[in-house]
Amino acid sequence: MELIPLTLTGITYSQAHTGAYALILGEGGASSRKLPIIIGAWEAQSIAVALQGDVVPKRPVTHDLFYTFAVNFGIRVTGVLIYKLLDGIFYSSVTAVDRSGIERQIDSRTSDAVALALRFHAPIYTYGSILDQAGIYFQARYDDAADISDESGVREDEPDGDAPEEDMEHPAAIGTNLPENGFDGVSTSDLYEKLEEAVQNEDYELAARIRDEIKDRNKV
Repeated sequence: MELIPLTLTGITYSQAHTGAYALILGEGGASSRKLPIIIGAWEAQSIAVALQGDVVPKRPVTHDLFYTFAVNFGIRVTGVLIYKLLDGIFYSSVTAVDRSGIERQIDSRTSDAVALALRFHAPIYTYGSILDQAGIYFQARYDDAADISDESGVREDEPDGDAPEEDMEHPAAIGTNLPENGFDGVSTSDLYEKLEEAVQNEDYELAARIRDEIKDRNKV
């Protein structure tokens, strides 16, 4: 299966999951699909630190500690693969190489894998089938229901519950304009417009929910 490279395009506050964040990975290219993945607050903070680069905690967070440990023992992370989506949960592996050139694949939570990839400047990949299931197209196409996939695929495995070692500013939140009664009373044509608006506002979690609602209606 062909590997598709992904880039981290942002982190937004999750309106549907209290205390969680949506990690947004982008495919790039002509289709510009986005892959939203729900992660815990601590993991989001660690990823934000790696993204900003100039923010240095007083004490190293766990991913920074792992990076320093690995570098000192001649271990490099050379890639991350999001290889499976099952029951709404993404599964990932980290490829690492030691100083002898021995390469190993290590199972990992997606949030941890992305946090390490950023620190090692390693590429992130997934399969086309996963993007077909859970990807959000940057340009919503009103006349093509095939662009709307079956599964929302926006959950990551449960956070480990560890508290952040340092208080840091949370990533910026993006509002979700979802009616209190969900999508009741909203026509399908209006849903397509809301889908386009959500994507343009980079609210990919809302876009995933609207996408699934449209797909459910098209099954009837």
